[in-house]
Parts: sequence; structure tokens; C-alpha cells
Amino acid sequence: MCSKQADPPQDVHTRRVFYIPGYDPIHPRRYRELYRKEGGQQAAISGYDLALKPKQTKGPYGWHVAAQVDGADVQTDMQVLVWSDIVRDSMERGIFGTYMQMIRTAWTYIASGVLWRLMRLRKGPVIAALYPVGMLILQLLLAVLLGVIFHLVVMNFLGLLPQLLFDEEAIGIHKLAHCVISVVAGAISAAWLLRWFKKKDGKFFAYYLMHDYAYSAASKGANPPELEGRMAEFGDHIAQAMATDVDEVLIVGHSSGAHLGVSVLADLLRAGRVPKDGPALNFLSLGQVVPMVSFLPKATRLRADLQYLSEQDQVAWVDVTAPGDGCAFALCDPVAVSGVARGQKRWPLVFSAAFTQTLKPETWKALRWKFFRLHFQYLCAFDNPGDYDYFQITAGPVSLRTRYKDRAPSKSRIEAAVSKYVTTAQ
Repeated sequence: MCSKQADPPQDVHTRRVFYIPGYDPIHPRRYRELYRKEGGQQAAISGYDLALKPKQTKGPYGWHVAAQVDGADVQTDMQVLVWSDIVRDSMERGIFGTYMQMIRTAWTYIASGVLWRLMRLRKGPVIAALYPVGMLILQLLLAVLLGVIFHLVVMNFLGLLPQLLFDEEAIGIHKLAHCVISVVAGAISAAWLLRWFKKKDGKFFAYYLMHDYAYSAASKGANPPELEGRMAEFGDHIAQAMATDVDEVLIVGHSSGAHLGVSVLADLLRAGRVPKDGPALNFLSLGQVVPMVSFLPKATRLRADLQYLSEQDQVAWVDVTAPGDGCAFALCDPVAVSGVARGQKRWPLVFSAAFTQTLKPETWKALRWKFFRLHFQYLCAFDNPGDYDYFQITAGPVSLRTRYKDRAPSKSRIEAAVSKYVTTAQ
């Protein structure tokens, strides 16, 4: 188990947290309920108090957290920077449209050589990316098989199959009609099965993941206009918080929300919207999948933002992943592997949440093959928390920079420049 170091002195009494979700179509109340449930469990395990109350700020959906940790009282306002409506709009494709999307996305990653380079980092997230392709193909094959079976059954029922096999006379008009009916029956059964698979995608996740990977691949790594507009709104909310008298403004980017956070913060810094005498501004990226986007040919904006954010020192950036999370590029320094690290690089601090050490053996056994649940473990309670505790980071008395100022990066992190595309010109 990771040893727990002595807590630094309190430097946060009030905090604003902005959480940027990944590609998620669900209402943000899901994150409030997750925080309430898991935060209560972590508080009971670690011996501190958390109480959730209605939000006390204007703006995006959120909640208020009153915490007492080691005798220190902290007030935190948490808000979710929502882009779930954009996600839902991008998922509004029919079955045929999704299969066309699958072909285009696969071609983008294969023809550009990105897929092979991603496999040199971590195979887990690449397998996760290939999963929807394989599952959609399997569903199509099963639908075709069902259609053929129905076609043959209907032909036999109508008495056509024996005649086709044994009667050498020309097929009459009535026999042709029987054949058409059987083909239509087969097509209807195949279409029904495909629609059933789509309806049950909450269990299979094939359509959801396909839309996820296709969203960035459609523009080869460039942000779609609607996303750029939303990111500008995110920046406005953060800038407004920086004008208040809180002690820390913390940005948390989870999954694909991590690379959105990188760009939003880079924009704020370049525009001079981060006052040096204002609250501490820090960035926590969790379970990041940055290489899935930054390796693409037209991801010049993201690569430039990664490079810029890694070299400044107004924002402390901590990146937490875990090898047990098969959906993240665990311990892959997102700046270095994207090929944009330079000599003046300061960030991010990369370390592991070490699921196998911070979860009890029985908990790890129960979660090990629940890949999507593990991808959200960073936002959940740990049985034996080491120096990573999401609830102390977001609601405790110590800022992110102070908490990890002496933390060494994980020795097993990956820093080799792997991306083929490294241009940063806009």
C-alpha cells in the first residue's frame, strides 16, 4: 500500500471546483450522486466529515460541500462544466450511419498510422477502441445469420425450398412471390435484431464507444466548432471564479475531459485572464485519453496547448491514472508521448492511483473486469487510500500544488515521444 505522508498545513478555506466530464450524455446530477455516495464512504474510511448542500453559486449545475478534515473547516462549491448536450447530438445517428461512422473512424486511425503508435503505449485503451468495431461487426454478422435462417424457414414453410431443390421445371410467378416474401422476412428479422442490439447498448456499449472515438476522429483531431464554443464558455466560468476571493480554483478533467481542460486553461493563460494575485489555479487530470486525440494529424491546437501548459508555472498540473484502468493511457505523460515536450517542461506530475494497492483484494477482484466502472474509480472511495484521495483534493484544506509539491513522479511512467504528428502551428 502507498504510504500516507503527513498532511501539509491548511492553505485552503474556500474553493471552487470545475469538473469537466468525458464523452458522457448523462445529466450532471449523476456526478453529484456519485460524489455524495462515494464521498460518504471515503469520509467514513478516512475519518473526516463531508456534507453536501445545494449549490451556493450562479452558473453551471453544481453542489456545495462542507468538509472538516483534521479539525480544519473547508467550504467548496463544485460545478460541472456540461457538454452532454453536444455529446447527445453527436450520438443521434441511425444504425446505418453508425456503421458508416465505424468505417470512417477505423480508416482515420489505420491509414494515418496512429493506431500502431497508440499500441506502443498501452494496449488496454487501444483494445477498448477496437471493441466497438468488433462488437458492431459481430452484431451485423448475427443479424445476417438470423436473416438467412428466417429466409430459409419461410421458404420451407411456403413449400418453395423442396421445389427449388428437387424440381427442375421453371419457377412460376407464385414461386417467385414466395421467394420475395421469404427475402423480406429475412431482412425484417435482421433489421429487428440490429435495432434490438442498439436498444440494449446500455449493456454492450458498442454504439456509445463508437460515437466517442468517432467524435474526434471525424475532424482528425481538430475541435468541432460547437465544442470550441462550449470551451470558450468554460473559460468564462473559470475566469469569473478567479475574480472571487476563494483560496483555490481547481479544474478536474476526467477521461476526454482532460484534454478539454488542457485547452481551456491554455486559452485563459494566453489571454492573460489568470491574475497573478488571485486564487491559486490548479489542474487535475484523471484517467486521461489524450493520445487518442493528440496523435491525430490535425490535432495541432491540442499539441500546442499541451506544450504551452507544460512549460508555464501559474497552473500546477497533476495527472493521475492507474494501470488497472484499461480505458486510460496509464502513466503515459501526455505531453512527452505526444512529441511536444521541450527542455523547459515543468508539468504534468504523473503518478499512479495504484488500484491494486489502494483497493482491498476482494474489492479489486470484484471490479477487475468491470472496465467502465474502473475508469471512474478516480472519483470513488478507496479502501486503503495512499496520497491520492479525490475528496480531500476537492474538498480538503490543502491546495493541489501544496499537496503534491514534494511528490515524485512514478518511476514507471512512459515519456518516449511516440506520436508521428508533432506540429503545433495553428
